[in-house]
Amino acid sequence: MSQAAHLRKLLESGRIVAAPGAPDSITARLVERAGFPAVYMTGFGATASRLGTPDIGLLTQTEMTEHARNMVRVTSIPVIADADTGYGGPSNIHRTVLEYMQAGVAAIHLEDQIAPKRCGQQAGIRLMSVEESAARLRCAIEARGAGDLVIIGRTDAIGAFGPEEAIRRAHAYQDAGVDLVFVDGIKKIAEVEAVAKAVKGPKVVSIVDGNETVALKTADLQEMGFSVVLYAVTTLFSATRAVADALDRLKADGTPAHVGRQHSYAEFTDIVDLPFHSGLDDRYGVAK
Repeated sequence: MSQAAHLRKLLESGRIVAAPGAPDSITARLVERAGFPAVYMTGFGATASRLGTPDIGLLTQTEMTEHARNMVRVTSIPVIADADTGYGGPSNIHRTVLEYMQAGVAAIHLEDQIAPKRCGQQAGIRLMSVEESAARLRCAIEARGAGDLVIIGRTDAIGAFGPEEAIRRAHAYQDAGVDLVFVDGIKKIAEVEAVAKAVKGPKVVSIVDGNETVALKTADLQEMGFSVVLYAVTTLFSATRAVADALDRLKADGTPAHVGRQHSYAEFTDIVDLPFHSGLDDRYGVAK
């Protein structure tokens, strides 16, 4: 079963799909080991891990699809991938869909920003018209053809124009034929509730660490009618805090003996699946 078919089966079950964000492939492995049903390839995290820069549209289509392909290779759970705006006009969108399908991802989301794009939690977002965005989503659906890829129509209107416009756009994207709609940039519980009430059918919500929506549990979001919840930055923010703390202690002490809780060497090599590769070498490597 393809990742996309697997995700569709999860969605059909009626249980919300919780997908923590992974900035890189090793984090994607950890998400799977923790028992989550899916993982989210966040553009915010990908930009930070690959470039060390903010999410302002600096990664290209080829960099993003390569990042997605690497995650797919090391996980068996569905990868939901950020595809930004599709990286250009209709022909670019067509190629983007095919590239992500070839990478083996389960789903992509396409947003309605115009360049220069930025993270949905930031101020200063500019949007294309709802008509243009809906047409671009229809282009993506046509490019998918008979494939199983789940296409998510994302709007970043809530920060720029408020919930009413975001809900209007979500309805328009549903009418365009997407599988799910995603109102990004939500920071308040009241906004989650407004979207849940006004937007019927399959929908995505993103819970971002640091705002009041973290008070909502996965079960609460399922009860509201959301199909997928993304925890886009939880692993990234936790990892960078842990690394910064470890480095501060290492610098102060001059030894890593007291930097805090770590994986052992054996635990880490198990995470990256060294036993599998050692087995290959034992069976097929050059005799010593």
